[in-house]
Parts: sequence; C-alpha cells; structure tokens
Amino acid sequence: MIERVQLVSGNMYKMRLLSFHNPLDRPRARYVHDEFAFQRRVCRFLLRTIGFTILVKIDRINGLKNIPAEGPAILMMNHIGFVDPIIMVHIVPRNIVPLAKVESYEYPVVGIFPRLWGVIPVQRDGVDRHAVQLALDVIQAGEILLVAPEGTRAPALQAPREGAVYLASRSGAPIIPVAIEGSEGFPTLPFLSRWRKPGVEVTIGRPFRVRPTFRRARGAQLKQMSDEAMYTLAAMLPPERRGMYSDLSQTTQEMIEMV
Repeated sequence: MIERVQLVSGNMYKMRLLSFHNPLDRPRARYVHDEFAFQRRVCRFLLRTIGFTILVKIDRINGLKNIPAEGPAILMMNHIGFVDPIIMVHIVPRNIVPLAKVESYEYPVVGIFPRLWGVIPVQRDGVDRHAVQLALDVIQAGEILLVAPEGTRAPALQAPREGAVYLASRSGAPIIPVAIEGSEGFPTLPFLSRWRKPGVEVTIGRPFRVRPTFRRARGAQLKQMSDEAMYTLAAMLPPERRGMYSDLSQTTQEMIEMV
C-alpha cells in the first residue's frame, strides 16, 4: 500500500487515492497534484509506446486547439467504448483527471491504471459528496477534469446526471464538449479484424460556460442547464448517436454561453 501525508488547508489528511485497498476508506482525502506526477509520466509512456501502438487505433483528432494551455476546464464526453477515458488521457497534451465508477478499480489488470493515474472514484448510488469535493479540488488546482455525464457507456446519448454542470456552475470552469466515434471494439490487436476497420475519431468542441446569473443554480435550473449542455454535445455527433437529444430544434442557451 502506498500512503502519503499532505497538509491541506491547515489540516492533515492521509492521501489514499493510490492505495491498493479501497480508495474511499479515507473520506477526508484531498486531491494533491504532486502525488501523481511521476506515476502519470510512466502511464503516458506506456500509453504512447504500447497502448496506442498495438491496442488502439486513432484515425483523427479534431479541435485540439480548443484545449486551453492553462487553467481549469471540464471535458464532457459521450461514452461509447471502454477505452474512451484512456483515449482522452493520451491525446490531451495536459494531464487530465477522469471521474470513473468505483468498480473500475476492481477490473483485472487494467484496474491498476486508475489508481496510478489518480482517477476520482465515484459511488453511483446517490450523491457522492466525497467525489464532488475531489473534483472541485482538481478544478481549484487549475487542472482539467474529464466527465462522462451519463455515468455509463451507451451507443446513444441518455439522460445525464447533473454533476458536470453543477461543478461548472460552482467553480466557473468552462465545459469543453468532446465527441468520440469508433472506439467500440478496442482494445484489440493489429492482426484482428477490428483493427482493419476505421479507427477512433475524436472531435473537441468550442468551450462554453454557465452564465454568471446561474452560478448557484439548483433543482429545475440544473436540469435545464444539463439539457443545454447535452444538446451542445449532441450537435457534434452523428444523428444515430444523439439519442434522447436527437431533436436539435429544442436546443437553447439560456443558461450557458460560448467562451
């Protein structure tokens, strides 16, 4: 077990996000970037030399210029394939911190990756206040958060949870929509049939933010804000991926604005 001690806001917290035991057994753990710097360099090297050489094929990346060179942001992606978060970790030139269901820590072999990278584990039953605090810590540290607003993989957009817009409204961080296509069937090996088909295409859209008037939104306002964000993402996807956000004529931007 790896355990660190950091001084945060005058209090001592034991950092257990790298623990090989339950990462949630210390509910007052806080995110500290330096805890993960070395491990992330190692993970990037492995992704570059192995993961995206013989396991995943990326055909095209569009809109990388929309990732800010510095400062906080929230990447909001559709989630259709197992490798989607790993793709984003690989292609974004800055370190990003994904949120993932806590069960991902228990996956055979690959479960070690979220521990090493410092992925924020989320309990999907109810509101995980600990995960919310860790996400706000990431944003306050000036880093980039990665969120799949639906909380699960699906071939087309489903009803989202409101965590992404809640974090954006409380922090003021911009949301950057990300459309992923063609990631199903990876990872696989180059001599298998999936590799001979089109690979992954990623499109990174224009950032938007919550209008200042709605920075303390709750209830129905958060729901509308979330729908507006999802329609923005849906407009970047092919029709068959838009799901419950297929009718783009319903798009509004009363609570969000482009940056």
